[in-house]
Amino acid sequence: MTNPDFIPFDPFVPVVSPEEAAKAFHAVLSQRRSVREFSSKEVSPETIDALIACAHSAPSGANKQPWRFVCVQNPDLKHAIRLGAEEEERAFYHERAPQSWKDALAPLGTDEHKEYLEIAPWLVVVFRLAKDEDGSQIYYGDESCGIATGMFLAAAQMAGLATLTHTPSPMKFLGELLNRPSNERPYLLIPVGYPAEGCEVPAHGVARKPLEEIRTRL
Repeated sequence: MTNPDFIPFDPFVPVVSPEEAAKAFHAVLSQRRSVREFSSKEVSPETIDALIACAHSAPSGANKQPWRFVCVQNPDLKHAIRLGAEEEERAFYHERAPQSWKDALAPLGTDEHKEYLEIAPWLVVVFRLAKDEDGSQIYYGDESCGIATGMFLAAAQMAGLATLTHTPSPMKFLGELLNRPSNERPYLLIPVGYPAEGCEVPAHGVARKPLEEIRTRL
């Protein structure tokens, strides 16, 4: 068994109390909403890279870092992604989805039309590695990518940008359109940009369960 190398830990120390720091962070995150009305206003590649750097700081099983972020700005590719997503969503809404699922989605007012996939300046497609590049096993790939994605969304909110987590199902078409290797699996499609002027979001999404309902102290 090899002896692992360790280095000194340099922790972040906020200039305010932990409670104040957490509440300030929550004040920003509490304004985050899933947006489906985007502006075409440009977002710099450097900004997108900074968001991905935040996501890339996430922990992962055995430090495998099983995420890949494909950033799409090309209009032709965005159009192709929209067509592929709408094809899958059309089948979902009209053929595959049970009525209970449709009822749950009804307050959001969603359907198979996804014009925002062309309007948002960036589509960031998150892929999860099924195997590492060297063929070795990935550990906790879904959990690791979920944490990284959450950190990406939080970073975008801190940057004043709007996002949406979009999961057309199945998503195999994304790997084919974006020419990804066979060891990568589409995980999530995230439009990123600024909200459109006069953007509206479903009132349904404002309500959050009371903290006492989701938190248990023992």
